[in-house]
Amino acid sequence: MSPLSGVRRQFVRAAMEAPYLSREEEHQLALAWRDKRDRAALDRITHAHMRLVIALAAKFRNYGLSMADLIQEGHVGLMEAAARFEPDREVRFSTYASWWIRAAIQDHVLKNWSIVRGGTSSAQKALFFNLRRLRAQIGQRISQGEMLDLHGEIAAAVGVSRQDVVAMEARIGGADVSLDAPVSDADGSGATGRMDFLVSDAPGPDETVSEALDSERRSAWLAQALAELSTREIQVVKARRLVEDEDSATLESLGTALGVSKERVRQIEKRALEKLKAALVRIHPGMARG
Repeated sequence: MSPLSGVRRQFVRAAMEAPYLSREEEHQLALAWRDKRDRAALDRITHAHMRLVIALAAKFRNYGLSMADLIQEGHVGLMEAAARFEPDREVRFSTYASWWIRAAIQDHVLKNWSIVRGGTSSAQKALFFNLRRLRAQIGQRISQGEMLDLHGEIAAAVGVSRQDVVAMEARIGGADVSLDAPVSDADGSGATGRMDFLVSDAPGPDETVSEALDSERRSAWLAQALAELSTREIQVVKARRLVEDEDSATLESLGTALGVSKERVRQIEKRALEKLKAALVRIHPGMARG
């Protein structure tokens, strides 16, 4: 047995052997801490309730985390409870502290059980910590002949969606896998890592920002060039050239709207495009090469 294990055993033994506090002792110590910040009083309260921390931590030992870490997190919850406890209320400290201890341990489990964070809402926490128990209970009823939807029943019991249950079940049932872990070595050139299957054709952040900036500049140049056209020319260009192909207006429909022939609309469009091109070249000479 390592020296560290021996220390832990001594700690647990001391905690389990600590004397219980009567209701009156507990009340007086809580008052001394709240009103006088008596550190000795706080130490007596927390020391007397470390057995509660150990008992609650033991309920979470099947999540593969260190018992020492679970106890440490439970102690954090115990200290939080001591800081918030109101001794004038007719509630024993152990009852009040249990919620804080359990909440601290559950948060630790959720943060460290998997490298992928799960939901942190109260409903998601309830689903995570009750899924196995509910699945076993409802599964037993199904095996006895009841026609039940397993995931639907669990969702109703916890107050989440059926999709949440399916997703949580998949998360609990799967282990964390490194993206660098090899998948295969079929061609003998070296194992392929999972990262190789995550290649995306989407533009990177630098390309996205660059495209956005270019788009803003082009829009500004176009707006400046359009300002040199007449109202009728702008109307024709926008209706014919600055919309999606399927939404562009016909020469005939524009002629009807403007009260001119479709041939006249064609002439207006041609003239407007010539003026627009000349204006763009003048505003940005590089456009002449586009």
